[in-house]
Amino acid sequence: MTDTNQNHYDVLVIGGGPAGTTIASMLAQKGRDVCLFEKAHHPRFHIGESLLPMNLPILEKLGVLGRVDEIGIKKYAAEFNSLVSTPGQDTFYFAKAAKKNHPFAYEVRRSEFDEILFKNCQQKGVTALEGMIVIDSELHSSVKKLLVRDEYGNQHEFTGHYLIDASGRDTVLAQQLKSKHKNPQHRMAAIFGHFHDVERRNGRDEGNISIYWFQHGWVWMIPLKDSMMSVGCVCWPSYIKTRDTSLNEFFLQTLQLIPEISKRMENAHLEGNAQATGNYSYHSNIMSGEGFLLIGDAYAFVDPVFSSGVYLAMQSAARGADLVDQLLDNPQNRKKLIGQFESTIKKEIKAFCWFIYRFNSPAFHKLFMSSDEENQHPVKQKLKSAVISVLAGDTNNVQIKLPLMTFKLFYYINKLIEFKENRAFAIFRKQQNDRA
Repeated sequence: MTDTNQNHYDVLVIGGGPAGTTIASMLAQKGRDVCLFEKAHHPRFHIGESLLPMNLPILEKLGVLGRVDEIGIKKYAAEFNSLVSTPGQDTFYFAKAAKKNHPFAYEVRRSEFDEILFKNCQQKGVTALEGMIVIDSELHSSVKKLLVRDEYGNQHEFTGHYLIDASGRDTVLAQQLKSKHKNPQHRMAAIFGHFHDVERRNGRDEGNISIYWFQHGWVWMIPLKDSMMSVGCVCWPSYIKTRDTSLNEFFLQTLQLIPEISKRMENAHLEGNAQATGNYSYHSNIMSGEGFLLIGDAYAFVDPVFSSGVYLAMQSAARGADLVDQLLDNPQNRKKLIGQFESTIKKEIKAFCWFIYRFNSPAFHKLFMSSDEENQHPVKQKLKSAVISVLAGDTNNVQIKLPLMTFKLFYYINKLIEFKENRAFAIFRKQQNDRA
């Protein structure tokens, strides 16, 4: 790796997670010479185990769907439980989405999932290197340059015609470009860990993700295939700042605040230590430039309440592979192609963000949890089907456009009807964002 001439590729990719391996694999399938740099070694721990049904076509295209089926547990629905505003439970089955051809997704241990994608990337001809940290990049020349340090401290220079940042939360290029900003609309913090022997749902619902609203935020419970359960609390900054004990103890105390979770975890024990991340929602003002592109979490990350992270990363990577392949052949079309790509990516993120930004509001609770499966009006059935389509990742489906507009209209009506309650929440939320 000391010979610069031998270190020249069509495309250089920073990051060996779902976004990086997807775009590298698909570019290799198109005949491009690709080199990928991953700072860690697989398998490595990562949170974000819940996939969406619309991940499956991408996994099939990559040729790894069978292997993911072997390590994953099928998720047929997302279950929501509310302890605030409108107590109750509702289960959103993916089979009731507008499109019926993807009735399930998978819950996966990310160390195994990411390793499958990484090895598949290598098998497709990508030069995928581990233990490689990018320490500098040259973006302003026609040929992009990366200075990379290996795990032994040696430095190497790589060049390429195109550079892709899929570095996830490291946001390598956004940091360099000084384009990364905290999301001013949504500032929360998360504590999470893996537990043994947590009670699961019965039968086919065993793999469903469970979401719990409570007074300090919300909690996820994601079953994994090996009897493990991923559990995390996403909380308001004011609550996190009340911690006066160890992170493990604070995490367990928080989970005890929710009676059903407390019951489900009577015999559970934490594997290792809890982890935390604060103020994690962010975005970059720049998605692309002359010869470079930011995809997945390297561009933006939002609250994981609808498990959109891995899907948005892999979807932007799949679209990005088509974009870069076209740009390498037809750079004169750059403005048009980049414009279409960025518009599509921003639209998909925005579709999730509308729900995420309102997830904790009283008006959203009442509307979201108001379905009655047995006696539901046909209009409400269509609205719920549209919402399930979004939860499945099918945000661009024209069939759901009108029902989604109607759902949003009902939300604003609910907000007006319960004006005082929703106004109080808006003030509270602004205070939390200001404190973060």
